Amino acid sequence: MMLQRVGLMLSLVCISTVVGTADEKPTLDLEKSKISFVGSKPDGKHDGGFKKFTADVVLNVEEPSEGSLKIEIDTTSLWSDDDKLTNHLKNPDFFDVRKHPKITFEATKIEHDPSEDSVKLVGKLTMLGKAVEVTIPALPRLTEEMLVLAANFDIDRTKWGMDYGKGKINDEVAIRALLVFKR
Repeated sequence: MMLQRVGLMLSLVCISTVVGTADEKPTLDLEKSKISFVGSKPDGKHDGGFKKFTADVVLNVEEPSEGSLKIEIDTTSLWSDDDKLTNHLKNPDFFDVRKHPKITFEATKIEHDPSEDSVKLVGKLTMLGKAVEVTIPALPRLTEEMLVLAANFDIDRTKWGMDYGKGKINDEVAIRALLVFKR
């Protein structure tokens, strides 16, 4: 772990001498990126995710807190491991995709501790018309060719009014995001 941190810091130092202090705007590689979730209940779980989304990032290698990230998810692209469930998730009991065709996340603050190999993305997650502040821990990886952000975190679906099945379906939903940007 310590060797990884040293390697990340050395990579950042080497790259910052190459790219300077200017902000970069890498482009999302949608074929390598994914956003998925796992919903669970006492007797099982279901995998799902979204096939269509965009992500805009501004990268400042010398001062990561000066960067930005905005993600927009097309809720109509929702999928799950069961066709019947997919249709149910798209209706007003859950994502209500006709009324709310987008989920957005916009970072309002990026916290970076140089001694750590992670960042915290603090921002507003807007779903079902309601914005809730969330903190997302993410692991960045930076090379001369790409920026990769990996995040594994949980959200409480009821904070956005998604209460269907309360008591039978767990409130906590595991979110997994892998965003790959070309530099």
